[in-house]
Amino acid sequence: GVGAMTWSPLACGIISGKYGNGVPESSRAALKCYQWLKEKIVSEEGRKQQTKLKDLSPIAERLGCTLPQLAVAWCLRNEGVSSVLLGSSNPEQLIENLGAIQASTRSAVLPKMTSHIVNEIDNILGNKPYSKKDYRS
Repeated sequence: GVGAMTWSPLACGIISGKYGNGVPESSRAALKCYQWLKEKIVSEEGRKQQTKLKDLSPIAERLGCTLPQLAVAWCLRNEGVSSVLLGSSNPEQLIENLGAIQASTRSAVLPKMTSHIVNEIDNILGNKPYSKKDYRS
């Protein structure tokens, strides 16, 4: 009966794609107080993450959505997640992210998150959570 509220479904903007070719001067990672984020992006692990994003792109294209929308829907489809905390830099980004759940349109991504799609994503990410249900009191 407990749900999790996830935060940073776009991994501090990494999933937005803006760091695919390095760190733009106008980005959050270029700020002095976000040096840790810049180091993460340019690291070997950061390059591996960028490769995974490229591998996820065809799935997003098949579903008719953006990578950020796919990320939000992937978080929300988890039965243990009751809400996803979005941090948008502007109204356009918020509207794009909400496209993952728009119930009034056929372009909503969440209903398209079948077990087959989720398995594809989990295989690319290689970080499928292990769920051990223990109902002891």
